[in-house]
Amino acid sequence: MKFVDYYKILGISKTATEKEIKTAYRKLARKHHPDVNPDNKEAEKKFKEINEANEVLSDPENRKKYDKYGENWKHGEAYEKAQQQQRQSYRQSSQQEFSNEDYSDFFESMFGGRRSSYSQGRSPKFKGQDYNAELQLNLKDVYTSQQQILTVNGKKIRLTIPAGVENGQVIKIKGKGGVGISGGPKGDLFITFTINNHTKFKREGNNLYLNMDLDLYTSILGGEIKADTFNGKVKLKIKPETKNGSKVKLKGKGFPIYRKEGKFGDLIITYKIKIPTNLNEKEIKLFKELQKFQAE
Repeated sequence: MKFVDYYKILGISKTATEKEIKTAYRKLARKHHPDVNPDNKEAEKKFKEINEANEVLSDPENRKKYDKYGENWKHGEAYEKAQQQQRQSYRQSSQQEFSNEDYSDFFESMFGGRRSSYSQGRSPKFKGQDYNAELQLNLKDVYTSQQQILTVNGKKIRLTIPAGVENGQVIKIKGKGGVGISGGPKGDLFITFTINNHTKFKREGNNLYLNMDLDLYTSILGGEIKADTFNGKVKLKIKPETKNGSKVKLKGKGFPIYRKEGKFGDLIITYKIKIPTNLNEKEIKLFKELQKFQAE
């Protein structure tokens, strides 16, 4: 009687978790499903083997017996139970869609000829394939919510892109993937956003950062200037003796917070003192006088 390695059939280790078993089964079953491989006897045979392996390994009790006895399952108590179950399977064989030869001897003897849903004429349902798409946008494009029309696998999909989407962010659109198998649900569409920044602002999360030149005279004496924000200009008061590298935070002048309408991050401005160049004679004279005054 042939021993069948169910772990090998599913391509998993003996320490695989229930989740790993389920994932391996669904992946292989989708690949070898008769609906995907019409008139392919080899694929149909493989599909039955996969279902058989899943029937055993997905059931904690069956898996326990399989792990315990392995190729020596026919010895001892397990063998006696298997024989009883085999006799029961013969009485039920006339009601099965497939003959006992469709399944391995090991499965028939060890577990009494339990059939998968496929063998009973009910093909298992599988979720359709997930689709992946990439959408490139400019930073200005995601400052406000907007609508886009994507073409995925020949189908046009209209979607609203909320303001504040980040570079590398992935959004799932449920049910916009491939058609399910045997009446299963449709797959999903995963969109990865690539945000290109061609502005003078640096974005980190919801905050924006801007380096701003400040002339020497205003930095020393103070005054008022106009500063750029992402959606316009604002007036700022400069304190006397403002140092190079000083920062000012403008609350709520940063980037929109994703899916929080009306809420924004902050804008942090760093002042860069600009040293005057190409001085004329009068300017040089004034700086020299100031230098002498400072030295006294």
